[in-house]
This record gives sequence, structure tokens and C-alpha cells, in this order.
Amino acid sequence: MHIAVAGNIGAGKTTLTTLLAKHYGWNTHFEDVEQNPYLNDFYEDMQRWSFNLQVYYLNSRFTQIQEIKENPGNVIQDRTIYEDAYIFAPNLHSMGLMTTRDFENYFSLFNLLESFIAAPDVLIYLKASVPTLVNQIQKRGREYEESIRLDYLKRLNERYEAWISTYDKGKLIIIDVDDNNFHENADDLGKIIQAIDAEINGLF
Repeated sequence: MHIAVAGNIGAGKTTLTTLLAKHYGWNTHFEDVEQNPYLNDFYEDMQRWSFNLQVYYLNSRFTQIQEIKENPGNVIQDRTIYEDAYIFAPNLHSMGLMTTRDFENYFSLFNLLESFIAAPDVLIYLKASVPTLVNQIQKRGREYEESIRLDYLKRLNERYEAWISTYDKGKLIIIDVDDNNFHENADDLGKIIQAIDAEINGLF
């Protein structure tokens, strides 16, 4: 079984992935932030590095999905291949930070790779307001994230909402992070686990 956690920067994907993996005994696949060779450059000069970064993510996530498919057992994945294609890349394009030529090239590559993969059995979407995202980004204190602009987070949120409203590739659980403090509250985490159990039991 393949579970994936989706959500904007700072929504709590890595934390929830870790907590759920511990609870269920699932294997994990995390977004590779530390080893990403483009991330610092991207936040310094988005226009120059946007295409490189998105292709890196596309390759990295496709490789992850291949590994998930090849290894038996239950896996929970931090962020999906769809978020890059439907949220981050189009957002960079609409902001003028990725050329139309690069975006079309990127998206045709995504369409090709998507034909070789299966969607997660269950997608967990962490919905969060911009103030919540900013608060959590500041708490974790990653240096390269200090330059993220509020309008950038707001645009991403709008794209997440649009994507989730039409998502039909598998089962979907939406968690409102403004009202659910699973980081620190065991009862709130328990509500998420209950929702997952209900969906998983429906799979068999």
C-alpha cells in the first residue's frame, strides 16, 4: 500500500509522515532537502534555476515511485510527483519565473513519466492558512526558506486548493492544520489515524 502526504511548504508533511510511519510501522520516503543541489540557488535566483529545480524534483520523485513499486510492504511518501507538475511548476510559469518553452518541455516530460506510474492508494492533504505556514516555517528555521515571500505561499495555497478540488486518482483525506495540531497533540494525531483507518479498511 502506498500512502502519500501532500501540502504546501511548512504544512507539516515530514512531521506527519514520521509520526504515521512510527504508528503503523510503514516504510518512509522523504523529500530530499539536504542533498538537493539546486535549492539554495533557486531561492537566491528563482528565474535562473526554476527549470533545473523542477526537473531535479521530477526525476527524484519518479525514482522514488519506482522504488516504492519494487519494494513490498506499506510505504508513506512525503510529497507527491503531482504537486510539482500541478502546483510548483505552473506557479513559477505564471509568475514569469519559468519561460513558456521550459514549462511546456517540463510538462511533456511529466506526462510521459506519469504514464508509467500509479497514484497513491490514499492521499493525505494538509490544508493550512498562510499565517500557519509562516509560523511553522519560522519554527524550523531553515536558512534558505527565510526569503520565501508571503505572496508566493498564497499563490501556492490557491493552486493546492484548485488541484485538490478535482483530485480523483485515489482516496483522499483532507486535514485542516489550522484546527489540528498533530505535532504536539496526541488526540489530534488520533483523529488523523482514525480517518486513515476508515479509508484503509475500505481498500480491502
